[in-house]
Amino acid sequence: MIAVIDYGMGNLRSVAKAFETVGAPVTVTGEPREILKADSVVLPGVGAFRDCMKNLQEKGLDRVVHETIECGKPFLGICLGLQVLFEESVEFGCVRGLGIIPGKVVRFKPPGQQSGDGRLKVPHMGWNTVSIKKRDPLFASVPEDAWFYFVHSYHVVPDDPDVIATTTNYGIEFVSGIQQKNIYAFQFHPEKSQTMGLAMLEKFAQLN
Repeated sequence: MIAVIDYGMGNLRSVAKAFETVGAPVTVTGEPREILKADSVVLPGVGAFRDCMKNLQEKGLDRVVHETIECGKPFLGICLGLQVLFEESVEFGCVRGLGIIPGKVVRFKPPGQQSGDGRLKVPHMGWNTVSIKKRDPLFASVPEDAWFYFVHSYHVVPDDPDVIATTTNYGIEFVSGIQQKNIYAFQFHPEKSQTMGLAMLEKFAQLN
């Protein structure tokens, strides 16, 4: 069973529906015991970093994420679920994250400072290609420069380059995915990325 963590925000139902589409058993729950009993765990997210951390902490789900990862279960972070794995974000000042991955979350530079033509906008929204730096199991059937769907204004900057799984270009080359041991986390939305995204979710469901 795959548990999608319900912490009061995020596109929970669309993530669960995507797993159902590939035939994976899934439940959406905010109950710590249910999450810890699951074979694999997913932390999705859309919204503000500060609100996400506040909700996780108030519900005791920050500890659940730590325990899930420490016990070696496959863990998937999506969009904000990637960002909160890091130590801190500059969104609304400086907000502490879960501190699982050393590094920080920074905002894209203002339009015109990333690109000579000045046409790039923040948030980075829509389809973009992904360059695979680490051929982990989730990318077994995903070709180089496949298209995925993004919606974000901030991106992660890991301290350790060895965790980088994918990068994407949006005026700058930024880290769009990480992989470390049992952790898989991506800035793009697999559940919104049609065939390629579903292929990734199917591979994640097969990890256990």
